[in-house]
Amino acid sequence: MIVPIRRLAVAFALCCALVLGTTACAENRSAPQETLAVGQPTPRPTTEERKLAKTRFAVDAGLAAGATYEWIVKPFKAGKFKKGHPGRTMALVKAGLAGAFAYNRLKAASRNAQADPALSKALAPLTAGIEGLKNLPHDFHKSDSPDATVNNYQNVINKVKGAGASSGAPVQNQVPSPKQLLSSP
Repeated sequence: MIVPIRRLAVAFALCCALVLGTTACAENRSAPQETLAVGQPTPRPTTEERKLAKTRFAVDAGLAAGATYEWIVKPFKAGKFKKGHPGRTMALVKAGLAGAFAYNRLKAASRNAQADPALSKALAPLTAGIEGLKNLPHDFHKSDSPDATVNNYQNVINKVKGAGASSGAPVQNQVPSPKQLLSSP
């Protein structure tokens, strides 16, 4: 019985992968439990990070505010999200991208605020509101009242702007370019 070389090569590769995988797993199991339970130390912000924390916070929060106003609030007030409106699909796509971008920038602003004691204290009560923005696109799509969803976005942005202003980092709306919206992770 003649076996093609390709089958032999595939079988050999699979056997090697199984042997290497089981030995790698066996090495992890033999590690003492004490070393697995040790947590990583949290890094302290450097002097440079502390110096620029308010600036980075203001820029990130400003981009989130600009995206929210330009592509969510303004089109909503103009009625572009209503059924039957020409361009509704494109307005909803832009609003979805803007919502994801705003969430991303608010998370970055929150991380930047951790380097400044006054900002972190002012922003601490808003972290739940920022996390709540993650589900808003789904809520907007399924909701009977999109007014509440848009107002929720706007309220979180206004609270973040207020926290920045009270900590000495005033936030001004900065409308991101469509390219920035698309490049947001």
